[in-house]
Amino acid sequence: MKEISVLDKAKEWLEDYFDHSTRIKVQDLIDRDDLELEDAFYKNLEFGTGGMRGIMGVGTNRINKYTLGQATQGLANYLHKKFYGKEIKVAVAYDVRNHSKEFAKIVADVLTANNIHVLLFKDHRPTPELSFVVRDKGCNAGIVLTASHNPPEYNGYKVYWNDGAQIVPPDDVAIIEEVKKVKFSEIDFKGNDHLTEKLGEEADQGYIDACIKNSLYQDLGRDRLNVVFTAIHGTTYATIPKALEKAGFSRVDSVREQGIPSGNFPTVDSPNPEEPEALSMAMDLAETTNADIVIGTDPDGDRVGIAVRNLEDEMELLNGNQTNVALSYYILDQWRRKGKITGNEFIGSTIVSSDVFLDLARKFGVDCKVGLTGFKWIGKMIREEAGKRKFICGGEESYGFLTGDFVRDKDSCGTALLACEMAAYYKYRGSSFYRFLLGVYKELGFYRESLVNLVRKGREGTEEIKGMMNNFRKTPPEKLAGSQVICIQDFEKQIRVDLKENTFEEMKETPKSNVLIFYTEDRTKVAVRPSGTEPKIKFYISVKGNLDNILDYKKSVFVLNEKINRIKRDLGI
Repeated sequence: MKEISVLDKAKEWLEDYFDHSTRIKVQDLIDRDDLELEDAFYKNLEFGTGGMRGIMGVGTNRINKYTLGQATQGLANYLHKKFYGKEIKVAVAYDVRNHSKEFAKIVADVLTANNIHVLLFKDHRPTPELSFVVRDKGCNAGIVLTASHNPPEYNGYKVYWNDGAQIVPPDDVAIIEEVKKVKFSEIDFKGNDHLTEKLGEEADQGYIDACIKNSLYQDLGRDRLNVVFTAIHGTTYATIPKALEKAGFSRVDSVREQGIPSGNFPTVDSPNPEEPEALSMAMDLAETTNADIVIGTDPDGDRVGIAVRNLEDEMELLNGNQTNVALSYYILDQWRRKGKITGNEFIGSTIVSSDVFLDLARKFGVDCKVGLTGFKWIGKMIREEAGKRKFICGGEESYGFLTGDFVRDKDSCGTALLACEMAAYYKYRGSSFYRFLLGVYKELGFYRESLVNLVRKGREGTEEIKGMMNNFRKTPPEKLAGSQVICIQDFEKQIRVDLKENTFEEMKETPKSNVLIFYTEDRTKVAVRPSGTEPKIKFYISVKGNLDNILDYKKSVFVLNEKINRIKRDLGI
């Protein structure tokens, strides 16, 4: 079948079923005939590990009324097939991003035009609250309009299933096939407001109560903990301060300038709590208030960044693996103390997260299930193990964590409550969150991680990333930082190659994904993958050493950081 040219795809958007404003913008792109036209139309937006995400604007490769309408019409068609003859109900939420509210109304209109009942949030709310509401209200599906921590020009669309988790096979593939069938002229935008129910603060209260119930174990020292919180202009201004107050954390200072919801994120270059700059205002406030812990969340409130005081009494931002191993160890220890571990429990992790979670699971006698990148795979684990094994907690290195199964996605509110409880508890005992973390590493082995993102935009960038992945498959590294590569896992080909034994085995238990992982003799692990939602190729580096004495941690950090730098040079990054 002959590929349609970029120009012909763009001219289709001049038809009468596109609104006047869209036609004018497309005609302007055609008249200019530059790279912007090509980038807007050279491909169609697709569902990745986090749904559909892209730059806002006209075109098939953009987030706009028509690409969102097409996705929603396809979803509506699938829902009617899947739940034939039944009343269908879908919850719709949106974050603070520019146009998110109007996009949510467009999505709701397409659903109600297809005779689907919609529970639409009155105002922006966190993604995990949408996940909670889907299950709490017995919805068939959920949709949230968000681009997570991407820059202001982005927006996106994530679909959740009736268990509150993001869609996974076979439903995701089936929905995508339905979406592909939908022509823009077939989208029904004529909504029926009688089928829309608005959700307000009553939904917040149920969600907050569930966070408190599932995240807290004891209440020592809560009134003595000094907390700084920032929503970084995002949705959690409506939930986390209320949750902390209700849980008894009375000394909470918020960064007021960043408590104002805004899709322009005016006080930061990037609203990503993984980046120290995004938390700089909170860290400054922490010095003024002598805070013990800083909590910062991304715009849609699923990721959380945590900073605590290190051994030098300086605020230090933890990475996702550090936060998650501390939280997981604490929860597992609480379960063990209460006699709740029977050997029929599991924690969840991902293939690009640190292998420390495997060590942790062995210590406490539980299983560690490892899935693909993206929290939807942990949600899938919970669904598949329901009634068989109990989910305790799970996390991914990209600042996502979940305790309990009341939500089926990473959840910053429950995580913030748990982290504050830990900080309060260890302060009360004359120790600290940071000392506890180092104690875990002393026991399990000192892991150190680094993430490298190489941004490659546009069609040329896509081809460059594809070429880099092909090169790593054809000529994988033989050594990393002087240690022999002994195992390669290729999740696209679904094979594991043992280079010492010169054997390979199939990995059919894990769905296909464009990820390569290299293991060396000294337990170094490097994972390489293109991002599913951004124009990036990502390198996840994890090394392991020893921490014989907590007071020697700086020396150990230096050694491991030097090793990571050698690995980067070996990889050419």
